[in-house]
Amino acid sequence: MSRRRGILSAMLVIGALVLSACAGLPMSGPVNPGLSAGEDAGSPEFLFRPDEPQPGASPEQIVEGFIRAGSGPGPAANWEVARMFLAPSIRETWNPEASVTIDLPDDRESIPTSEGAVEVAIASVGSVDGTGAYQPDAGITQLSFRLAQQDDGEWRITEAPDGVVIDRDVFTNVFHRYSLSYFDPTYRFLVPDVRWFPTTNAATRITRALVNGSPSAWLADAVEDAFPESVTLARPSVPLESGVAQVSLTPEALAVEATTLDRMQAQLEASLASAGVSAVQMSVASTPLSAEATTTQSTRVTGPPLVQTDAGFGFLAGDELTPIPGLSDAMELVDPLAIQVSADRDVAAVRLVGGEVARVPAESPVAVVDSRSGLINPGVDPFGFIWSVPRDQPSALTAFSVSGQQSIVADAWPAASEVVAMAISRDGTRIAAVLITGGRSEVWVAGIVRGTEAVPVRLGEAVPLGPLTGSGTALAWLDDTSVGVLSSESGGPLFTEQLVGGPATTIGAPQGAASVAGATSISTVRLRTDDGALYVKRGANWQRTESGITILATQQGSPQ
Repeated sequence: MSRRRGILSAMLVIGALVLSACAGLPMSGPVNPGLSAGEDAGSPEFLFRPDEPQPGASPEQIVEGFIRAGSGPGPAANWEVARMFLAPSIRETWNPEASVTIDLPDDRESIPTSEGAVEVAIASVGSVDGTGAYQPDAGITQLSFRLAQQDDGEWRITEAPDGVVIDRDVFTNVFHRYSLSYFDPTYRFLVPDVRWFPTTNAATRITRALVNGSPSAWLADAVEDAFPESVTLARPSVPLESGVAQVSLTPEALAVEATTLDRMQAQLEASLASAGVSAVQMSVASTPLSAEATTTQSTRVTGPPLVQTDAGFGFLAGDELTPIPGLSDAMELVDPLAIQVSADRDVAAVRLVGGEVARVPAESPVAVVDSRSGLINPGVDPFGFIWSVPRDQPSALTAFSVSGQQSIVADAWPAASEVVAMAISRDGTRIAAVLITGGRSEVWVAGIVRGTEAVPVRLGEAVPLGPLTGSGTALAWLDDTSVGVLSSESGGPLFTEQLVGGPATTIGAPQGAASVAGATSISTVRLRTDDGALYVKRGANWQRTESGITILATQQGSPQ
């Protein structure tokens, strides 16, 4: 089948599904104005058309219809159907974009408490606040509504909480994931801050959040924002002209130095790229600002898997093992249990068979940096610090410098009784961990706050990423926004892909799965089983590729 014919067939299928879901095409009704010239329509939203209020509906039915209407047609039409359930007194003041509660629709329960009052209990699985930040939430949320009969005798809502409730299965059709970009403290890396916005006018929403807003609270102390507080958007919209986002700033931008303008440009370009915007032009009063995006370091991991076998340490492609100059020779001097290699491949953080943590450099002698008992697998960050912590002492997290100086990282996991696994993000700004809190296994993340010379000083506010099925056993960063977690339960091992700032997906893992490593993309995640087999994730399946692997190493990037 040709590519064009395949696309045409897919379009016909989508068209058939849409038509089959409708009672018929509207032949009458108001004429709605289109977008202004240059306004970004965003990606198309393939959503159902919810029912409008029915004559004679009870207060309970009106509230149930209002909640269902939150799932469509949504922001593209300013939630026009949902507003039909509201009394005129609040129809324009109700703010649907204040927040989103993501729920399981089959578990909604409406209870009339008195005449004109309805309580709704919903099983929430997550929420999105007014800034687009996602929070996991497993529990029952109570919503209160008041209604009154209108002049025509029909019930309408007179009091309702701002925000909408959206079915979990519909959420990702109404809201899409975008990444606001900030800098690490050294301005070497761009750091993503995941947000969720409606697809309509996505460029405007992203730019407004970046320029007028701030990083998520848990990340704020770990990153730098090039935009000065005095510089804001001069107009509320960001039109696209021939694919170029036109970002109009207040006059204070004229006083910004060139280096800062270049960093602002880099943040805008990276943030808007997640919405498919190809270029950005900053301006003040229609006068273009001259800026060229600052060059930053990539955190991608390239190449075949990095492993230890009976033949040595290196990159495995088929039956051929390619050593890392200097580092592979140094690895023969130690007896490792776990290995993480720096982006430049000049040093590794290693947990030894004896339980100690060592710095294994390519050009210097091996140095044991931590001999405490019960240490978990260590990590190495972009600045050469080796991170280590005992499993039963989460607050004793310590970073060891190249010279061997140790720094206790303050405020580490205060709610945890154990830390099972940890991983430093490749940009050095975030740490993720599998923790035992209240007897449960959970995945948490925190920002890394650094002092002079990038010395880790403390962790920022730690936040949970979501509930974990089973007991966590291993964790690794898959890319800049996702971590992969191995866990075990009675039915066998599981693999969870957890978005930092979003929901998770969990699938089965091969029997005996013991360690995980990120690769060039999430679709090629690698697992090692305890019998030495190597598996690669292909879609939702696992393909066995190699055997005889004693250690699957993780990498903190690739040489630039």
